[in-house]
Amino acid sequence: MRNNYTLDLDRFQFRGIHPKISIGTASDRYAGWLGQIYTKERYRDRTSHRRNTVGGKSFLEEVLAVDSVEEYFEHFRVLEIDYTFYSPLLDKNRKPTQNYHVLRRYRRYLKDRDHLMLKIPQLISAHKLRRGGKYLENEDYLNPEIFINQFYEPAVKLLGPTLSGFIFEQDYQRRQDRAPVTQMAEALDAFFESIPKDNRYHIELRTESYLSNQVFHVLEKHGVGQVLSHWTWLPPLRKQFAKTGSRFFNSGRQCVVRLMTPIGMRYEAAYAKAHPFDKLVEGMLQPEMVEQTAALMWTGIKENVQMNVMINNRAGGNAPIIARRITERYIETYGIVRETTRSGRYHR
Repeated sequence: MRNNYTLDLDRFQFRGIHPKISIGTASDRYAGWLGQIYTKERYRDRTSHRRNTVGGKSFLEEVLAVDSVEEYFEHFRVLEIDYTFYSPLLDKNRKPTQNYHVLRRYRRYLKDRDHLMLKIPQLISAHKLRRGGKYLENEDYLNPEIFINQFYEPAVKLLGPTLSGFIFEQDYQRRQDRAPVTQMAEALDAFFESIPKDNRYHIELRTESYLSNQVFHVLEKHGVGQVLSHWTWLPPLRKQFAKTGSRFFNSGRQCVVRLMTPIGMRYEAAYAKAHPFDKLVEGMLQPEMVEQTAALMWTGIKENVQMNVMINNRAGGNAPIIARRITERYIETYGIVRETTRSGRYHR
């Protein structure tokens, strides 16, 4: 029977660190995690292979069957599903897409205490889409009807209590392509005004100039969380949080921290270094990312905010080991906080 409160770093079990801390990963089913998260014997002769082209190079990926998510949740409390970024759950005719069918298979193996965060399709969240080798303006950017009909409603119905968040990942905007901050704020305001009220929305703004008071006002107005993202062209996590005045905007008292790539390293380079995702890569994991993530976890506990730390292999080579490094740093610095007293003081 699954123990929801186990903390055993030697066995990569993170569910028991604290009720207000949910450590998870960005995607799952990596064969590189066999012997860490997944039992080797269980998946013998049950893996498949796929080719992934990144930066003009071809990489062979070995992946596990969908039912491996059941073992995943013996270690983590939350999982970010990122393949939903590439297409909605329903097509224009309201017919289920391949992503819908895969997500439905996931749902079969989830307990109600297991939680998924879904990335919103780029069709909705990205200013530009890659078409025919070029990036073209996305005519459906922030289209509320597409979001509601082709993604939000089917996701809520399919996942029920296991759905804990929606992540709107915006694409990086080069200086010559950026809309004025005021225009960005107005577009977000109109969009969130037009979709169902929900306390599970989070937005990742990958252009630093949009981390502004005008945009933050809109997020606070609608209760939309700011995703704190350790990513190529963004400032460090501490600076991102400081720009908000160290405030959490999500009305559900949640925060999402995404550890995606080393700062200054492009996606293609990070992927090539990290592949096949079975170990830490020397010199790739940035110590300040570990330290600042641990500090944010402690801040969230003090503010009674659920901290969801989503770790990508590309942040250092192997997400489970990165999770262990962060947890070790947190315990070394802050100890393990079990409960609060009536006076609000924390017991270690």
